[in-house]
Amino acid sequence: MENPEEAEVDIDTLIDEMDYIPGHFHLEMNMNFEPCSPVNFRGRDMKLKRDSLMYELELESGSQQFAVRNLLGVFSFHLEEMEQAKEIFLSISQEDPDNLNTWANLAYVYDRLDSEQEEADCTKKLAHLMGLGSEDESQGDPRLRAARCLAEQGYAYVFDIGLVDEEDRMEKLTAGLMLYDKALSYGQQIPLEEKRTLAWCYLGMLLERKETFSTTPMGIHDCGYSGTGPLDCFGKAIEIAKDNPPTLNRLAKIFHFLGKQEMAMGICNMALNLLQDPELNWQAYCTRAKIHIKLYLRDLERAKMGLGGMPDRKNLTSAKEDLESVVKVCPCLKTYLDIGQVYYYMGVDAMQELFPVDETALDNALEFFAKAMEFDLGDTLPEIQLLRGKCLRLKNEESNAIGCFKRAIELDDVGSTYTESFRCLMETLLILFSQKRVNAEMLMQEVELWVKKAEEKYPKQRVRQELRLVCRNHTTEVIELSKAMVTRGNTELVKMLFETIKTDFSKPKLNERSLSF
Repeated sequence: MENPEEAEVDIDTLIDEMDYIPGHFHLEMNMNFEPCSPVNFRGRDMKLKRDSLMYELELESGSQQFAVRNLLGVFSFHLEEMEQAKEIFLSISQEDPDNLNTWANLAYVYDRLDSEQEEADCTKKLAHLMGLGSEDESQGDPRLRAARCLAEQGYAYVFDIGLVDEEDRMEKLTAGLMLYDKALSYGQQIPLEEKRTLAWCYLGMLLERKETFSTTPMGIHDCGYSGTGPLDCFGKAIEIAKDNPPTLNRLAKIFHFLGKQEMAMGICNMALNLLQDPELNWQAYCTRAKIHIKLYLRDLERAKMGLGGMPDRKNLTSAKEDLESVVKVCPCLKTYLDIGQVYYYMGVDAMQELFPVDETALDNALEFFAKAMEFDLGDTLPEIQLLRGKCLRLKNEESNAIGCFKRAIELDDVGSTYTESFRCLMETLLILFSQKRVNAEMLMQEVELWVKKAEEKYPKQRVRQELRLVCRNHTTEVIELSKAMVTRGNTELVKMLFETIKTDFSKPKLNERSLSF
């Protein structure tokens, strides 16, 4: 066995000459950098991403599963679960000994654990598989290994954390797409099964960029990306999908994210015609429920803009039925959040959300949110706090609702544009003021404090935008509050409120943050 120090020198030389570098820990992803958000938020986001990966793992087979498992090991590493990360990478190395990323990741873990000999062994194995610095050539095709390595790295970018703005998202996803294009250049002659692996990963990246290209799944060039993509693989995937529920579920999810809801619905129905058992095909029920919710919210937004009639509440009923089927066999945080959201919209008037139309539905929503909060990460999600607060406000429990809205703001990431919690908080405080349940002094303190906190959390323009809506809808209360603030010499906040009213901002879109979760 060669000296570890010599191996380190050799690998450094090789890295300088390599066209690509195996492993995940060198990738320019937020999770690999020093955190810019509070540590508890970073841990929460990583655990949520890891939970999503665990569900992805249920859908994967063959070599696709190793892309997921490698990333699970990376999350364990960043969550300081070193032994678990080591065990994940070791298990992959035994099942898939040609996986370049696994050996590189395992070497990184051994380095953190100060296991120099094991790190050197991994480095030597990696160089051998890459056909670098070894006397005997490795068996198999090194280009195939390179293609799989790069495809797995590109896949990882979809699950990065801390993407608080569109510029950062585009930067990261473009980097992932470039890795896929590079993978394809390495894998021109690779087997069909491997091409299908690349194709699915590639599609996953494209649907993340859905806002920047046409609504066709093949609209690669419309997004400004010059890669050719594995278009020949998509046709073969669709060809075999008609008798394959997992593949149909993948396609349905892709078309759903691309905005082709009717097509996605048809594919979900195909999958359920083949396999109706919710325990075996809960993914199809979940996607179909998402489609129904999306259709309802889309029509609701149009109605609020005066562009259509009232949304069809049958979509809510259908979503509820699908999610009730899932919750019996897969009671998880995400499902409880989704079904709670459905019950909220079933229980509230659609246009203004100012009064309840079904008290039982609101009680059911609160019950499901309570179940969601029993999970490890349930009480860390601002989405749940916002919806709970809206339910409690409708049930005339304004004080409890205010607590939820404040908690939602505190849990939001810095730079978030989901400012509805702030608007709901301001509205509820003004309602209590109009009912003489809060005096002017207390209201002034609360408004001043939470405007300041909101400006520290959200883009200032979004805060002004929400204040403008609040002032327009509660003009009498705002004027009375302003008079009290002027009397007490607090003119800065009054000036800001009236400047906000005069500024012409567009109305924010209907909040859909729980859908993105």
